[in-house]
Amino acid sequence: MSKRHLGLAAGAAALAMLLAACGSSGGGSTTSSAAPSDTGSAAPQGTVGVILPDAASSARWETADRKYLQEAFDAAGVEADIQNANGDKAKWSTLCDQFISAGVSVLLIVNLDSETGAACASKAVAQGIKVIDYDRLTLGGGSSYYVSFDNVAVGTTIGEGLVKCMQDNGNASGNVVLLNGSPTDNNATLFKQGYEKVIKDAGYTITEDQAVPDWDNTKAGTIFEQMYTKTNGDFVGVASANDGLGGAAIAVLDKNGLAGKIPVTGQDATDEGLQRVLLGTQCMTVYKAIKKEADAASALAIALIQGDTAKADSLATGKTADSVTGKDVPSVLLVPQGITAETVKDVVADGFTTAANLCVTEELKAACAEYGVS
Repeated sequence: MSKRHLGLAAGAAALAMLLAACGSSGGGSTTSSAAPSDTGSAAPQGTVGVILPDAASSARWETADRKYLQEAFDAAGVEADIQNANGDKAKWSTLCDQFISAGVSVLLIVNLDSETGAACASKAVAQGIKVIDYDRLTLGGGSSYYVSFDNVAVGTTIGEGLVKCMQDNGNASGNVVLLNGSPTDNNATLFKQGYEKVIKDAGYTITEDQAVPDWDNTKAGTIFEQMYTKTNGDFVGVASANDGLGGAAIAVLDKNGLAGKIPVTGQDATDEGLQRVLLGTQCMTVYKAIKKEADAASALAIALIQGDTAKADSLATGKTADSVTGKDVPSVLLVPQGITAETVKDVVADGFTTAANLCVTEELKAACAEYGVS
C-alpha cells in the first residue's frame, strides 16, 4: 500500500480534519465508521471520498444515491465521506482538493462538467488515488472505472416511449421538439443520441432542438416557452431529457390548455414525474434503479479499498470510449426501464418510492387505485 493510502489510525485523523473543512461549507456530509463486516475479504484500509453534483437538477442525488452509497459502505465497514457540491463548480473543485489532501484511497465523483471533473481526476490519479466516475463519464480525466446506466439506451427508451405516445394520439408523423440536458454533461449528449435517432427513424421531423444549461428547470421553462412561441405550438410531441425539464415544458403547455394533449417525456422516475405520468400530463419516464448503480459503484470502491484490483476489474465487464483521450474506460453499464402509468407500480414495488409519496391528492389517489399503485 502506498504512502498515499491511509492506515487505520491515520485515516481516522485525516477524515476528522476533512469533515471539519467540508462541514463548514454547508454542503452536508455523511460519514461511515461501522465495524468491518466478516466477509472473508481483507479488512478495509483507507477512506472513500464521494462528490455528488447538486440537489436541484434531480432529487435522486440526496434522496437515493447518498442513502444507497452510505448503506453499502456501512455494511462493508468502509470509512466514507459523502459531500454535495450544490451545483457550485468552485465548491466542487475545493471538495476534490480537500479529499486529495486528506489522502483518500478512492475518489468517487459525479462531475458538474468534464473540464472541472478532469482537472480533479488528473490530480487524484497523479497522487495514486483510484477514481471512479459515477453516473457521468468525465471526458479526459483518466478515471480508472465508470459506473452508470447505458445512457444511449436511456435515450432510446425515451424516444420509443414518445413515439408510442404520439402514435396513440393518432399522430404517425409531425413536428417534434427536443428539450435536451446540459451541454456540458456527456450523459445529455448520449441521451439525445438515443432519442433523436428513434424519433427520426419513426418519420417525425425535429423542428426545435435546444439544450438547457446546467439542467436548470427555470431556464428550461423559459427556453420551452420561446420554442412554443416560435412554433406557434405546432408540434405533436416533446422529448425532454429528464423529469425536471419535462415538468417545465408541461407547465408551459398547461398555461396554453395543452397539458396531457401533447406527449412529453421525462427520466429519473422522480415522485413528481411519476405523479404526472399517473395523471396523464407526462406520457412516460425512465426508471434507473439507483440502488443497483450505487451498489455497483460501492462494490468497486470496496474492492479497491481492500487492495483487490483483480476483483474490481472483474466487476467492470463493459467498456466506454472516452472521446477526449481515445481510451476505453472499464465500465459497469446497467439497463434502464421505461415507465408508463401502467408500470408506475413497478417502481414502488422495487422500493424506489412509496404509494404514500405518490398518492397525495384525491385525483392521485384515484389514479393510484386505477393503476394498482399501493
